Amino acid sequence: MIRNDFKEHSRITVTWKDKEGKLRPGNFYVYALLKDALIVRATDKDGLLRKLPYGDVLRVVKFQDVAPQDRYMIPDEILKEASWKDTDVMMRYSSSPHRGK
Repeated sequence: MIRNDFKEHSRITVTWKDKEGKLRPGNFYVYALLKDALIVRATDKDGLLRKLPYGDVLRVVKFQDVAPQDRYMIPDEILKEASWKDTDVMMRYSSSPHRGK
């Protein structure tokens, strides 16, 4: 897959390849599109932020835009490419303003 196949602030259901090469289903919230990877949060598992290379996404099963009032926010510094240079997984809490968190 390529960068143009994705959109920031969307929910996607995909088939992706993990580090061991196994195919996995995944539900993700897309925060940012970097040059060669997505910054996503797994919405159905551990909730960690991940750098998911475009090449590891084999198929997009479902795509859904997220309305502005339902978006999860993370500081821009966390989403910059330099922050993810040597990092693949990051624990970070995020919140949607209208949910009172």
